[in-house]
Amino acid sequence: MTATAEHDLAPASIGNMRLLVQLRWVAVAGQLFTIWLTSDIIGVRLPMAQLVTVPILLAFMNLITLVMGRTRHGYSYLELLGALMLDVEALSWQLYFTGGATNPFIFLFLVQIMIGAILLPPRWSWIVALIACCDVAFLTFSFRPLELPATYSGSHFQLYLLGSFACFMLIAALLVFFVVRMDRNQRTSSAALAALRQQAAEEHHIIRMGLLASGAAHELGTPMASMSVILGDWVHHPVIAGDEELAADVTDMQTELQRCKGILSGILMSAGEVRGENPEVTTVRAFLSAIVADWQCRTVGRICLIDAFGSDVDIIADPALRQVIGNVVDNALEVSPDGIEIAAQRRKDALILDVCDRGPGFAPEMLENFGRPYTSTKGRDGGGLGLFLVVNVLRKLGGRVEVTNPETGGALVRLTIPLSPLAFKGKGRA
Repeated sequence: MTATAEHDLAPASIGNMRLLVQLRWVAVAGQLFTIWLTSDIIGVRLPMAQLVTVPILLAFMNLITLVMGRTRHGYSYLELLGALMLDVEALSWQLYFTGGATNPFIFLFLVQIMIGAILLPPRWSWIVALIACCDVAFLTFSFRPLELPATYSGSHFQLYLLGSFACFMLIAALLVFFVVRMDRNQRTSSAALAALRQQAAEEHHIIRMGLLASGAAHELGTPMASMSVILGDWVHHPVIAGDEELAADVTDMQTELQRCKGILSGILMSAGEVRGENPEVTTVRAFLSAIVADWQCRTVGRICLIDAFGSDVDIIADPALRQVIGNVVDNALEVSPDGIEIAAQRRKDALILDVCDRGPGFAPEMLENFGRPYTSTKGRDGGGLGLFLVVNVLRKLGGRVEVTNPETGGALVRLTIPLSPLAFKGKGRA
């Protein structure tokens, strides 16, 4: 199937076609049972060859659909319409040989119209309704009447009422069982489509941020490179080298300049590629310990690392991943300056990292809109972009971010990081 054809597939078409196949199996069983009941129990003379041919054809079409459906990714509206038209015309054929409009089961056309209205767009569903109405009009004036036995000659109306009652119960069961499930498929598909649209909008926002960050990096790159060269010259200048205090200040300036370069690099990688330049080959435990040690030097509060990861794993940890974890830690320390807790554990092939703080917890609107750009309670321009990058970088890795307010107080941010995209498959360490 080509990429163009895949775009033409109807939403939830796989599930809906499966339900149509199940409905057709019900029709096959129901028709064979009705033919047997009418012929052998009631004693009505029926054209068996014409009537039995239809359920055999429907069963054959079901088998073909099941075999071909194994390699299908979906069905177009035209294919769904064709499946419905097969069922409509099969019902028309059966009714033509069994009394036409005088047969109470003619109301089964309403089920086909209802299914068409749910599965198809309005213009397509009107086709189903129009053809069904044409078939009913034809069956009203042209049909083969049933030849009832002499014992039922005076009870035609009673038989019609019994048939109407059976038809009503059948329609009610079909509507509840099939139509509700089809509607559920449509709702699920619509929700999935909305999520994809939201993700596409967020990724478009990331691209725009990446372009902005790239422009800023290029603009800042030249003056920062000049500052780096100047500071390198100052370190070796006799006057500065002879003054310990001044030399220490220059060294601090070099350190902060390198940190600024790292922050810019992290922003660029977070807004674009997950893996950046010069990735570090390390282990999960060493990687987390380095992050905790780095942030412990920046705060007076205690950062407690609870290591329940188990056997260590070699990974490639680039600055982008360090940056997104750092964003979570930074937010936690901002509301809980006395200290936070970081718990690491392993579940199957994923690192579960819980960052717990002792702050006031997330506001209800933050829990509802977590991870969306500019969603923040800090009241400053650009707030919420850090967590927005965290969510999207982890999503690129195949992970996710969850936020809750534990009953014990504070806030909990859980990062689920798959290990397979980070796995180091080489030998030795770089």
